[in-house]
Amino acid sequence: MTTAVAVSGGMDSLLALALMKERGHDVFALHGRFLPKGGGDGAVAGLAEACAHLGVPFHVADLRREFEREVVAPFADAYRRGLTPNPCAACNPRMKFGALFDAARALGADNLATGHYVRLVDAKEGPLLARGADPAKDQSYFLSLVGGEALRRAHFPLGDMLKRDVPARLAGLGLTPPLPGESQEICFVPGDDYQTFLTRRGPMPGGGPIVLADGTVIGRHKGLWRHTQGQRRGLGIAWAEPLYVLHKRVVDNTLVVGPKPSLLVPGCVAGRVNLMTDPAGWPEVVMVQTRYRQRPRPARFAIEDHRLVVRFLEPHDRPAPGQVAAVYDAEGTVLGGGVIEHALERGMEGDGG
Repeated sequence: MTTAVAVSGGMDSLLALALMKERGHDVFALHGRFLPKGGGDGAVAGLAEACAHLGVPFHVADLRREFEREVVAPFADAYRRGLTPNPCAACNPRMKFGALFDAARALGADNLATGHYVRLVDAKEGPLLARGADPAKDQSYFLSLVGGEALRRAHFPLGDMLKRDVPARLAGLGLTPPLPGESQEICFVPGDDYQTFLTRRGPMPGGGPIVLADGTVIGRHKGLWRHTQGQRRGLGIAWAEPLYVLHKRVVDNTLVVGPKPSLLVPGCVAGRVNLMTDPAGWPEVVMVQTRYRQRPRPARFAIEDHRLVVRFLEPHDRPAPGQVAAVYDAEGTVLGGGVIEHALERGMEGDGG
């Protein structure tokens, strides 16, 4: 069995390659070129040198066209449609375990290893995704949309490691990553300035009214795409109490705001659902995470019309449509995930699933 190891040029993926080689796997390194010319190109020469040091073959797959089609263009389109997309969660199933894995198989690989901080645990359905040992770096949220078939062919050698131990391990192996710094939040957005990035790609929707929930107009916004649910700063409104974004009403280009208590909702609905296991075997109360830097909250669930309906046991800050709802059991095993479509409003709590 041959395993391709996805290497970006950073320390995590380089150590993943070294560990797979150290553990006796038949491996080769595969670098996916995702960014336009000049973006990340400096990693290739350094990766070739590191692979020569390890004695493993090194390949480069040009996937720039696929990355634009599968990740970048949908990212921009989502903002135009009033969503707050999560490009990393989209990239993993479509690119790393999609187009990049296809390129790896064309080169003779049976499996794919990455430098994600997640673990695989054995279950009767096969390997299941679980949180990594390092709580500060756990990336299971971003992988919750990856299908089970891909996971059955995956390796995550950093799953039981702590990030702080990685530099010393690399130094002990005589390896220097070509890109030693931490990767930016969105790899294709320079300086993490998504607003400038979007405006340079073409016209974005213009401004409109800012209203309270009762329809009272209290200001104007400069484009719904500049805002997200729960946002407080940057509204440009002087009011008697702090106001937060509640809705981005695309149909009439209106931003709806309200005081902090208005942020709380009983649940949310997610589509494009990826089920890791049969929901019939899920516990009655699951743990649901709706943003990356967020603590998972206990909730009941139902699967209705191929959508995941989540009802939190206690009111929860309003999730942002376009983000991911990742579902876990109490031990941190991923049961499934979906893309949030809308929040449930008060009065829609129901009994759960």
